[in-house]
Amino acid sequence: MRHRKKRFQLSRFTSWRKATIIALAKNLLRHQRIRTTVTRAHAARPLAERLITLAKADTLAARRRAFAILVDHALVGRLFREIGPLFKNRAGGYTRIVRLGLRRGDNASLAIFELTEHTQKPKKAKKQKESKLEQPAADSTQKVESKTQALHEEKKPHTSAEVKERPPVKKIPKKFLGGIKNIFKKERDSL
Repeated sequence: MRHRKKRFQLSRFTSWRKATIIALAKNLLRHQRIRTTVTRAHAARPLAERLITLAKADTLAARRRAFAILVDHALVGRLFREIGPLFKNRAGGYTRIVRLGLRRGDNASLAIFELTEHTQKPKKAKKQKESKLEQPAADSTQKVESKTQALHEEKKPHTSAEVKERPPVKKIPKKFLGGIKNIFKKERDSL
């Protein structure tokens, strides 16, 4: 009898279940937000929080324990360098599970499994548009300069070193009937 042996079995035997949970924790630490089923998120949450607690300690022993689980030097480095310092002032609750809805194919409950604190990615600076009045004046001066450069270039004879031959372009043969996979009806087109 298996009384009081509650755990998330995930319909897998032990080694596959452990591999699934470790893979979920790795992807969470790598991307900081993943979409998975609610049950898998609940199963992976203790491991993810344990790894972040190790990252907060930031000792050699903690790094070795994290590497024993994650088996990825780059990810362990990122965990201790970027993710651990985010949670220095937080005593727990490093992850959050937000329910999304039901998956269309098998009606499984989906969720977003994410870290409560995110590292900020640098945003690209927006280019400022110049006024329309300044652009035509700049265009006319560029046209004059380009014409004078073209005249100077025409006077110089081309040497053999300057002229480079391009390799012949290979044509890719068309697929039979545009690719056999396009013949079959897509599931998303059936509605």
